[in-house]
Amino acid sequence: MNKFMKEFCRRGLLFAWLGPVILCIVWYFLKKNGIIDQLDVLDVIRAVLSILVMSFLAAGVSAVYTLEQLPYPTAGLIQMAVLYFDYLLVYLWNGWLPLSALPVYSLIFLTGFGIIWLIIYLTIRRTVERMNSRMHNPEN
Repeated sequence: MNKFMKEFCRRGLLFAWLGPVILCIVWYFLKKNGIIDQLDVLDVIRAVLSILVMSFLAAGVSAVYTLEQLPYPTAGLIQMAVLYFDYLLVYLWNGWLPLSALPVYSLIFLTGFGIIWLIIYLTIRRTVERMNSRMHNPEN
């Protein structure tokens, strides 16, 4: 478990900066299109810190796939649950998602996660099949 936590923290720290950068890009386009005029300092602090934590957890949880005793579908479910609640809590805390939109958010999140996971799974499976084919038929 110590190895997992080290990998979790390494991944989280490596990519945590990306969340606030994306937030700044979103704010820039909202400002450019006249949707927001100015931001309150406390709202900015709360948003940046919560996005930093969200990004850390989102990147770190991918370390769950390094646990060899854990089947990939189980690891995928763990990742999905952590991401779902990570994003949901940040969105609710910052007031970016009204509670009334929870069913729509859930549907969009689960559909998006399922599609992305399926694409990654199929890509990896195809790559493994090609490698196995090359090992069994070296002249190809």
